[in-house]
Amino acid sequence: MSEQRHALFDSLLQDLSDRSRDEVLAAFSAVQYAAHPVAEVQLAGLRDVTLRRQVQRMLKLIGRTLVHVDGTHWTAGYDDDIAATLTAQGWQPLPVIDRAVLVLVLIHSVAIPRSEGILTGDSWKSARPTTVDELRTSRISGEERRLALQRLRAAGLIQLSGDHSGGPAYIPGPQLQRLTAAARRRLQDQLILAAAPASPIAEAIRARKGAPSAGPVEAPVAVGTTTGDDA
Repeated sequence: MSEQRHALFDSLLQDLSDRSRDEVLAAFSAVQYAAHPVAEVQLAGLRDVTLRRQVQRMLKLIGRTLVHVDGTHWTAGYDDDIAATLTAQGWQPLPVIDRAVLVLVLIHSVAIPRSEGILTGDSWKSARPTTVDELRTSRISGEERRLALQRLRAAGLIQLSGDHSGGPAYIPGPQLQRLTAAARRRLQDQLILAAAPASPIAEAIRARKGAPSAGPVEAPVAVGTTTGDDA
């Protein structure tokens, strides 16, 4: 961590012992920069409630927050208020084509199985990958689609499924796990309303929101920094 970055957190770290400071900094770096959520058991800065509170305070200084994943892992994502401000200002790092392809993958892999009761729980994990044939039904050209898939994989927003027997297929990537619980609910609701507007789940969502119809689906604001390979 650079000296400039370290100086930002001096007021939070100055009263900690050397060991506690190292554990907090290690946990901060892990949740902020690791491509996948970090197991709580691996780092004392995540296991210990007091140290984890310090990590949360560090993240807050840069507009981020801790996100609990599957009850045993942690990562970091944009704080809900910061994300709302960025969205209101029109900030969206993904090109339109990338957003369209990402939404298609999320609809086929998450929204449709969830509306059919196949996928349950609050998770982006899916055993129902989106095939290239399903992506071909859109008006996006083959070359645009190929490049968008490469960029989305490199950003960690989608990933190849483990089964390649029927050709390449895609499921949500680890970066989506950086969304807070509130952000996940909003996006999942929008996807279900778009994918299955007449389903009982969609009716329940509209009743809860007091909305007569679904609005346009927005791809999530970028949630973190990671690396990946080409599609």
